[in-house]
Amino acid sequence: MITKDCICENLAVSDEGHLLFAGQDTTALAAQYGTPLYLMDEDRIRERCRTYLTAVKEAFGENGRVLYASKAASFKQMYRIMQEEGMGIDVVSAGEIATAKAVGYPLEQAYFHSNNKTDADIRYAMDCGVGHFVVDGPDELTAINTIAAEKGMTQAVLLRITPGIDPHTYEAVATGKVDCKFGSAIELGHAEEITGLALSLPHIRLDGFHCHVGSQVFDASVYNATVDVMVAFLAAMADRYGYTASMLDLGGGFGVRYVAEDPTIDIAASIREVGQRVREKVAEHGIPMPIIGFEPGRSIVADAGMTLYTVGAVKKLPGYKTYVSVDGGMTDNPRYVLYGSQYTVVPPTRALDKREMTASVVGRCCESGDILQENVPLPADIRRGDLLAFLTTGAYHYSMASNYNRIPRPPVVMLQGGDSYVAVRRETVEDVLALDL
Repeated sequence: MITKDCICENLAVSDEGHLLFAGQDTTALAAQYGTPLYLMDEDRIRERCRTYLTAVKEAFGENGRVLYASKAASFKQMYRIMQEEGMGIDVVSAGEIATAKAVGYPLEQAYFHSNNKTDADIRYAMDCGVGHFVVDGPDELTAINTIAAEKGMTQAVLLRITPGIDPHTYEAVATGKVDCKFGSAIELGHAEEITGLALSLPHIRLDGFHCHVGSQVFDASVYNATVDVMVAFLAAMADRYGYTASMLDLGGGFGVRYVAEDPTIDIAASIREVGQRVREKVAEHGIPMPIIGFEPGRSIVADAGMTLYTVGAVKKLPGYKTYVSVDGGMTDNPRYVLYGSQYTVVPPTRALDKREMTASVVGRCCESGDILQENVPLPADIRRGDLLAFLTTGAYHYSMASNYNRIPRPPVVMLQGGDSYVAVRRETVEDVLALDL
């Protein structure tokens, strides 16, 4: 059956009150694999990839490109899936490049981001055959040119441009404003300057421009405003330098539902709307239609994920609050601590029970700020040994996990076609100790 907790199509509740994820009983999965446990719905991930690929092809024909922003969830099986689904990837570190390379992902289809690539990063990416570098500023651009010259090659790049768009999202994940660590701002003249520099360097091939305005964007109007600014910038660079950009990458950022109050976004309809806006603006400015890129990450994997915990201590402070501690915490999900992120929390073996108590769900770390979620409605008799499920945890959970307090990280278990398998094994204390001398 469907309840208010079923904020995504891959969620349901069985007649006996157990939470089902990708059609599988989460109680049974917790018993099989233990907790804390990251679950990932592989069928949902593939469905989302196909949604983007189909929508972009319909909107732009062969002038469309979709890249998975792999910082959202980076491990070997994700790159296998992306290759099988025909997705490009964006990577932000040598570690992500190495992970993709390890499974034979064709790195000519990779775009290398980061606001501070080291010389070692640049050399490694070139040696691995990474197709494009997304260049954040002039220091990086000159370093790429120097290293490419040493290697006797020319490196294809996009320049990351800051369009000055405020997406009205969390301050920590807003990346399109002028006052931001990423990119070269149009408003300050830096975007024009770095374009001229790129065109002057002999070992740089400038293929176009990249931008990204932020995360959790539910309104296509944010992208439309970005298109207005960026297409005008492309036209200005054509006038100023006689340069025709072959690609405009609009980044990622489409939102996902963490709680019932979050809206549902029609990704295909939004991309169609953006496509219409691009065609209008390109015609208005009289420039050729560039390849249009999108870089979804969160919206590919977030609602394909769930985290299961086991309750430990329950501490009731009459007149104050109740603390429900679980066997995970900020080590496997730092997003509440960082962003105040809201989640839907369900007791998966008791999904139909009344929830008459409000509690703070906290982690096991020796840290007063180790909070996973405040004001969570739970059964009044929640007790040690019960399970809790946090929904929509496929993005930025495994990838941001740490070993704070020397706590090993949970495994990643993929759900596919009614079956399950381990994609990333559970860490052990021996793994944590392995680098110590």
